[in-house]
Amino acid sequence: MSPNPCYIIEEDLLRKNLTLIKDVATRANVEIILAFKAFALWKTFPIFREYISHTTASSPNEARLAYEEFGSYAHSYSPAYTEENFPEFMRCSSHITFNSFSQFERFCPETLKADHEISCGIRVNPEYSEIETALYNPCAPGSRFGVTADQLELSIINSPLSINLRGFHCHCHCEDDSYTLERTLAHLEEKFGKWLPQLEWLNLGGGHLMTRKDYDTEHLIRVLNGLHERYPNLHIILEPGSAFAWQTGPLVSKVIDIVENHGIRTAILNVSFACHMPDCLEMPYQPAVRGAKAINKEEEEAPVAEKATTVPDDSSSGVQSFRYRLGGNSCLSGDFIGSWLFDHDLQIGEDIIFEDMIHYTTVKTHMFNGISHPAIAMKHRDGSLEILREFDYEDYKNRMD
Repeated sequence: MSPNPCYIIEEDLLRKNLTLIKDVATRANVEIILAFKAFALWKTFPIFREYISHTTASSPNEARLAYEEFGSYAHSYSPAYTEENFPEFMRCSSHITFNSFSQFERFCPETLKADHEISCGIRVNPEYSEIETALYNPCAPGSRFGVTADQLELSIINSPLSINLRGFHCHCHCEDDSYTLERTLAHLEEKFGKWLPQLEWLNLGGGHLMTRKDYDTEHLIRVLNGLHERYPNLHIILEPGSAFAWQTGPLVSKVIDIVENHGIRTAILNVSFACHMPDCLEMPYQPAVRGAKAINKEEEEAPVAEKATTVPDDSSSGVQSFRYRLGGNSCLSGDFIGSWLFDHDLQIGEDIIFEDMIHYTTVKTHMFNGISHPAIAMKHRDGSLEILREFDYEDYKNRMD
């Protein structure tokens, strides 16, 4: 029996994703590497190393994790390096991308002093993105990310250090498909194409959700092979995060109380949306709950006067459904998400299982209100469950040191 609450990674599902990613990388002659910002459970790295060779980092801690636990130098990018943290980035990185030309001029010369080769790049902003959620759009007007084409033109002309520029990094996707990438490349090449023949590598960032069921991987391979034909000099890199851990396991929680106010019943869980599933509040989005149907916003805003409501099923026959809001166990008033229809009255002690809760959750959990992280477990192919980590008071206390 696993602890509750608990994130459970299913090895079979993880390997299925890794197999697909490796196949795309081989057939498209590109390098696909793991972005730690979406998934960084280092105890699973032995599995990852069977399929990929490198990872990405955006902080000294991530870079060190890549070097010491994944066993290879990181591809690093940070919005801004400092005199204090850049030596650690250098120690642990093979590629370092700079967000601005001022950072490039300040720190790129330092990489020449490293005891191993470091390839320097610049993040470019094609001023194009199809991301609809502003919070996640790195190419919105006024964005702090990347150098625009007109800025790059002036910088390269005026900087004698531009001879050390080896690559471009472009990130402007979020759980997008290959057709979005194709349109993005058209904008990227229009604005930056004249420099691409002079470079060694092009990093197309993350957000390529190639393991999603409806993703057209064959089209992705054609797009990437077409890019090779146009720029045979470039080593192409993709660094998705979600694609690796997409639908690889749930977060298992439990109902610990049921309360009612103005006709709205809330099942209070032993997990917190604020602490353990923050994207649900930031995006926001409603995750899938096993055995339940999400209610849309219009239906949710309608008052509920009775404990049970009858709703039609797909065949228009009446079925009895029970409506609940799901609430977290922190003191934040907004620590709840959506409303759901269950086919039975929920009971205290009953499991509530949130599907697809491995990517962007385990890396973003925090201990607001002193609430502990859920345990982390791996379900192996033989069905056995290995507890990778459990958390206690000392974990919370040590954060306050």
